[in-house]
Amino acid sequence: MEPQQSDSNPQQKTDFGFTEVPLAEKARKVRQVFDSVAGKYDIMNDLMSAGTHRLWKRFTLSQTGLRPGQRALDVAGGTGDLSIGMAEQVGASGLVIHTDINEAMLSNGRDRLLDKGLATNVRWSLANAECLPFADNSFDCVTIAFGLRNVTDKARALRSMYRVLKPGGQLLILEFSHPTAPGLKPVYDWYSFNVLPKLGKMVANDEASYRYLAESIRKFPDQETLLNMLREAGFEQCSYHNLSGGIVALHRGYKF
Repeated sequence: MEPQQSDSNPQQKTDFGFTEVPLAEKARKVRQVFDSVAGKYDIMNDLMSAGTHRLWKRFTLSQTGLRPGQRALDVAGGTGDLSIGMAEQVGASGLVIHTDINEAMLSNGRDRLLDKGLATNVRWSLANAECLPFADNSFDCVTIAFGLRNVTDKARALRSMYRVLKPGGQLLILEFSHPTAPGLKPVYDWYSFNVLPKLGKMVANDEASYRYLAESIRKFPDQETLLNMLREAGFEQCSYHNLSGGIVALHRGYKF
């Protein structure tokens, strides 16, 4: 997950959870969130999802279609769960570039990948999703997991990811979404605003960051809105798959 900066008018406002802040301020505020939680990020993911985040990521990896020798880009890669899986898929002859705009998160992810002996086919880049520092038509697959909602200019980030994809390549977006299962929303809301902040305080000594997490999820576009944003960015054959009753959705779009 990552903060992003935008070239838009700095006098404009954008959301930071339920609060409106100047566009130029959001990147700094989100960066502070992830500087604070980086050390406990993986532990908190396991606790707050009861380990289910691993199943969501495993499903995402099953959809990459990557083959040995191909190239993949993990945007907002955080501590590296998807990068690890894609590095195994592309093999020694392939390449995965693991990116994040937050230095603490990128460092943690790099350490995990190195510990797993994946230095031969993984590279790291401190990169902004809105202006990815890679050539056009470079990657067979681009992923972003639980990072897009923290981007200031989401449409710009989608266009940037489209640009670096090869023709025939696909973007996979794994992100918290809007519950669709009957009766799930009130239970999910209660858990998000009562349990998550308390977990954050107990484990990461940071209640505010996990309250922001709950708020940022509620402000993120719903499944159909994000689907239309993909189409507007140029992607084709766009679709999504709800996971855990719509708490999370995996969106997909192709570049042709």
